[in-house]
Amino acid sequence: MPVAKPLSSRYRIVLPDLRGHGESGIGDGPATMEKHAADVARVMDDAGVGRAPLIGVSIGGYALFEFWRKYRGRVAALGLCNTKAPADSTEARNGRLQAAKDVLERGTEPFFDSMIPRLLGKTTREARPDLVDGVMRMMRKMSAEDIAQVQRGMAERPDSMETLKTINVPTLLVTGDEDILTGVNEAELMRQHIAGSQMRVIPKAGHYSPWEQPQGVTMLLRQFLGTVASD
Repeated sequence: MPVAKPLSSRYRIVLPDLRGHGESGIGDGPATMEKHAADVARVMDDAGVGRAPLIGVSIGGYALFEFWRKYRGRVAALGLCNTKAPADSTEARNGRLQAAKDVLERGTEPFFDSMIPRLLGKTTREARPDLVDGVMRMMRKMSAEDIAQVQRGMAERPDSMETLKTINVPTLLVTGDEDILTGVNEAELMRQHIAGSQMRVIPKAGHYSPWEQPQGVTMLLRQFLGTVASD
């Protein structure tokens, strides 16, 4: 993640490798938010981190809602980037389950090709082919089974709207102005329900705003973290 290096000059950064995404195995069955949250807790234990600000992008945000429900005493602050609180609609859930079925039958490349225009903003796709290639390289670390179980896990995730009202730590909400998956409306919905939260919109960025506009997101995170006192 390109924002990690500049932040590491001031903070200790721990980057969990979510199951099924990089070098981590998928395990048995769907990669549920409960599993992701427990994995993050174990990573924190292993790193000797008791309580800290936690930042999640997209599925990382879904996992952090679950983490908050189970381990809120370990959360000093939240950064929720390009994510949303509601559960999938029936249509969206069926779409994920169909994608899981298709990727096992047809292979990974058609899935990756279909995701690029959804994950990256129009500006990035037109002006930064290097970033498009980088996202493809990241996705290609995932096997068909990884993708299927990640999609099934997201389809199963619970609604987090009521959870928003319980969040009482400093919270930064970040979205991209070209994000067609979550976007400004979902970020604003979270802002309205998380007391004291602040929302920022990254220009010329889609669903992967920290990847597409790392300088802008790094600046926001640096300012935000500078105001947060962690144990």
